[in-house]
Amino acid sequence: MKHHTHLPSLADHYSLLLGLVAPWTIENVALDVDKATLDLYVVPQDADTFPCPQCGVASRLHDHAPERRWRHLDTMQFVTEIVARLPRITCRKHGVKTVTIPWADPHARWTILFERFAIEVLQGTSNITRAMTLLKIGWEQAQAIREQAVARGLARRTNEDIPHVGLDEKSFLKGHHYASIATDIDKGRVLDVAEHRTREAATILLKKAIPEAQRGGVKAIAMDMWEPFMGAARAVFGEDTDIVHDKFHVSGYLGKAVDMVRKKEHRALKKEGDETLTNMKYLFLKNPDNWEAAEREQFAALRTDELKVGRAWSIKEAFRMFWEYSKEWSAKRFFNRWYFWATHARLQPIIDTAKTLKRHLDGLLAYITHHITNAVTEGLNSKIQAIKANARGFRNFEHYRIAILFSCGKLDMMPL
Repeated sequence: MKHHTHLPSLADHYSLLLGLVAPWTIENVALDVDKATLDLYVVPQDADTFPCPQCGVASRLHDHAPERRWRHLDTMQFVTEIVARLPRITCRKHGVKTVTIPWADPHARWTILFERFAIEVLQGTSNITRAMTLLKIGWEQAQAIREQAVARGLARRTNEDIPHVGLDEKSFLKGHHYASIATDIDKGRVLDVAEHRTREAATILLKKAIPEAQRGGVKAIAMDMWEPFMGAARAVFGEDTDIVHDKFHVSGYLGKAVDMVRKKEHRALKKEGDETLTNMKYLFLKNPDNWEAAEREQFAALRTDELKVGRAWSIKEAFRMFWEYSKEWSAKRFFNRWYFWATHARLQPIIDTAKTLKRHLDGLLAYITHHITNAVTEGLNSKIQAIKANARGFRNFEHYRIAILFSCGKLDMMPL
């Protein structure tokens, strides 16, 4: 059941709410109570010239485009849309063009006010399905709003200084399918995301994340000891930009080596009926700063048994001192002493890891200068995992990228 009204006061009321200025005005208001919809018909009243959207020169009316609709903020419980046939003008320089409108961006299917509200709802809800319900829109509309918001935000970010970049990986689909993520360490935000973790993918990612005009301001890049990432960084930023190997990844390498020693020793002890290392995996992997009193006592008892895993753990823990040095020469001296101990411990996983660290010593020493880590990236990874879980996984990589940038990019996305 539709009701039409031509009351000037009502038209003026909605014109004020929409911020319409001459020649735009409300011609008609159509309320459908059964469908809970409200249509506002907008026309350019008594106008036969309009500025060209490209050059601004006043141009004569050519014709009107087919009728279009723009979703607007709800009026009470009614879904509200603006309906109009936009004028098209003939510009001497640019030909036939559709005029610009004050309530929406070109090509958008929603008003500026609705888009601002939708962005706030999409950012504030735990998942996109909940936002769609609140906004009364479909998935395609929600995704289009996010895509446009991200594109707007990225376009506004081109002149910012980014001295410290983080480069890391994140699983995308099940199996060995990864995404590479570039972050701004200082501002704690994702710069961009690329599918795969190859040198080619990382190179493309860094070029997108840091436009050429900004690359000279990059002082250092924190990353794992992953050769494709290192090669990509050198290709984009040159040999003079420092590569800093992240201490959390180094700790992971050493922790894995300790666990390999534990596994081998545990198997050997079990053959002899010794269950000393049963259920001890996480004790050796856990940061001792986080041990509880019972765990400290348990570990102290293990140390008296002179187990190989105890020696491996001691070597791992000793390396933590490396990150405390403030001078490169003293850090290097410490490393050489530690390296001799590690490679003479007769523990092959520890020896192999020590040699890996030796090959990447320049990247370890670069930490002494820059003191940057991928802790920010790791923190963002947790948020990205939540995004992935809430979306029940992503099949389309570009949708995954947009979701990450929308939530973790700290972009200025609002329409003006």
